[in-house]
Amino acid sequence: MARAPLLRGGVLARRRLRYNERMQYTRLGRASVQVSRLCLGTMNFGTEADEPSSHAIMDRALERGLNFFDTADVYGGKFGEGLTESILGRWLALGGGRREKVVIATKVYGRMGEWPNEARLSALHVRRACEASLRRLRTDHIDLYQMHHVAEEASWDEIWQAFELLVQQGKVLYVGSSNFAGWQMARANEHAARRSFLGLVSEQSIYHLYNRTVELEVLPAASAYGMAVLPWSPLGQGLLAGVLGREQRGGRRAKEAVQKRILRHRAQLESYEALCDELGHAPAHVALAWLLANPAVTAPIVGPRSCEQLDSLLPALEVQLSQATLARLDAIWPGPGGPAPRAYAW
Repeated sequence: MARAPLLRGGVLARRRLRYNERMQYTRLGRASVQVSRLCLGTMNFGTEADEPSSHAIMDRALERGLNFFDTADVYGGKFGEGLTESILGRWLALGGGRREKVVIATKVYGRMGEWPNEARLSALHVRRACEASLRRLRTDHIDLYQMHHVAEEASWDEIWQAFELLVQQGKVLYVGSSNFAGWQMARANEHAARRSFLGLVSEQSIYHLYNRTVELEVLPAASAYGMAVLPWSPLGQGLLAGVLGREQRGGRRAKEAVQKRILRHRAQLESYEALCDELGHAPAHVALAWLLANPAVTAPIVGPRSCEQLDSLLPALEVQLSQATLARLDAIWPGPGGPAPRAYAW
């Protein structure tokens, strides 16, 4: 794949300005840093997209005004190597203002080696993992350092002490969580407040039209604490991206796990794709627009495998869904009925 042109003067700079004017930005929760309403997920870098393709996607993302990139130390498909972070780091090292333009988010928790202290959230592993991520990313700081999962055996005093030190050293600016329950977010932030520490500014959760469990407690907790919500898998692993239409057109065969979900949700998918046809919008655009219409959502994380895929998702930012359409989507993909306990006890 041909590399996207570098971000420098002339025609490209004017094109970038135009696309930046179309891009939407918002605060990262109660932090004042501004991030694009779509976050570039890099989970496919090094697996579904090779390094030149990954670099081209990131160049295209900047050209289109995306300034928020998400990765993790465990991404890349090679145990313990941090391949995706390394790909991102080599791209940042190309210069041209790349590091200055991008808000980099990465994660800690996953197993990076066979020894006992090479995983989870001990102060020892958090420190070592951060240093390793900084080396791979070729930067002196991580903008958003996220706990990839909850480590229930670690006390919040130990966890916050480790993150406070990284912030004091200038190696981390903000701390976030991923895959936390609402009560765990609350507990983490209350412990941070007692230490006069900012605490969690974001939560990254699975959230899409047919998986709305986070509406019970995660979204209310995030709103109560001023936390950004970053939905991962916003298209339900492709299920909400027009999978039935691709079947009819003889497109690429869905993976077995997706085929099982298609079988289970076929009636809903037929209604959903018919509604999208009626609206005149691609199913992927409707799925993303539905998330963006929720004031609790900051930036869905999209994971393109090519520049063309990235370009195809950006029109979602311009889709406005009426209240009547939102109600029809609720009828097709019903949620839990609202936040807890209202959803089940009132």
